[in-house]
Parts: sequence; C-alpha cells; structure tokens
Amino acid sequence: MSEQQKSALIVGASRGLGLGLVETFAGRGWRVTATQRSPSPGLARLASDSVRVETVDIDDDSAVATLRDRLGGETFDLIFVVAGVATQAHEPLHAVPRAVAAQVYLTNAVSPIRLAEAFRESVRPGGTLALMSSVLGSVALNESGGWETYRASKAALNTYARSFEIRHRDAGLGVLLMHPGWVRTDMGGAEADIDVATSVAGMADVIEGRLGRSGVAYLDYRGETLAW
Repeated sequence: MSEQQKSALIVGASRGLGLGLVETFAGRGWRVTATQRSPSPGLARLASDSVRVETVDIDDDSAVATLRDRLGGETFDLIFVVAGVATQAHEPLHAVPRAVAAQVYLTNAVSPIRLAEAFRESVRPGGTLALMSSVLGSVALNESGGWETYRASKAALNTYARSFEIRHRDAGLGVLLMHPGWVRTDMGGAEADIDVATSVAGMADVIEGRLGRSGVAYLDYRGETLAW
C-alpha cells in the first residue's frame, strides 16, 4: 500500500448504496473496510486485498466497541455511516407502533452519532465523517408531508451531527450529511429518479472534493447545499 492510498470505513454496506459506495471507492484505488449486519453475498464478491469485510450492528454499542478494538489503531480518510431503516415509513406517526417509531429513531439518528463518537479518533487529520441523511430530513423543505417517522429521524440526525461537529470542532474534521438523491433501491423503489451507480459516483465525487475541509455541510449527491 502506498502512502498516498486513501482509506474508508463504510458502515452498512451489505447492499444498495453502501455496497455501491464500496465498489466505487475500491474502483478509485481506495482501501475499504466495509461492514455488514449479516452475511452479504455482494460484499463477499468484493472482498479482496483492498476490500476488508467486517460484521457489526450499529444498534449494539458493545459490537461497535468490539469492531473499534478489532481495527486497532487503524485510521481512515473517510468514515461513512450509511446504515438506516425506513420501517412503516409511509404510515403517519399515530399509525406506527411506538416501538417501531422508537427503533427508526434509534437506528437512523442515535446509533450513527454513537458510532461516530466511538470512531472519532479513527478519522485522520483532514478526514471526513459522512452520515447518510436525506432531503426528507430538511424541515425547511418539508412541503408535502409523508414519511413522518423517517423524516423526523433524519432531521434529528442532522441536528445531532451539527452538535457533534461543534463539540469536536478543535479536531478539524469535516462532517458531511449526504442526500443520495431518490435512488432505485429497496428503500427508494422502482420509480425513483436515479440508479445506484449515478448516486454513489456523485457522492464519491463530493467526498473526494471536500477532503481536507473542516466544518459541517448538508449536501446532495451533486454537491448542492440543502436547507436545514
């Protein structure tokens, strides 16, 4: 491995956007550590000298700590938390069982930040911590309603991420909240605007262009700033 080779930890990479990001960054010469919650045939196919596969459930603090310990002192130019859920997303809040709404919030908002805290010192100076958000997390742009528990979880993630960046501002890392676009995945559905390849290539371009920049930004896969 050359000293110039970039490295990434992509959390939640068993399929869809996470898997696409692993393939894209590996194809651009990065060394990638990719996580799955359960065995992923897609990741197994990509496993190589440049793609390492690990298993972790981001809702399990002890599993996250074990992964951190297993990776030892390894550092990354990019840590990207992609993992998230959209359980009963099309139902209004009052129709969603409390336990389901709470789990969506924990997985989409709380767990990514807790993982970020656990791995904060694993981000290299000038590196980026990216979190998969959504335009649906924008309070200002919510003019259509719907996806209530999912929207709220991503709005909370955005808020937590801003506080995380303020809390660790002296570390000089960049915090990036990414909207991948409306993508044809299991979550996005067959009628979505773009395919996975378009989304992940755009996000990779944005991330590579922002390496070395500190502060927090809320951007889409084209690099356009979204309203909070």
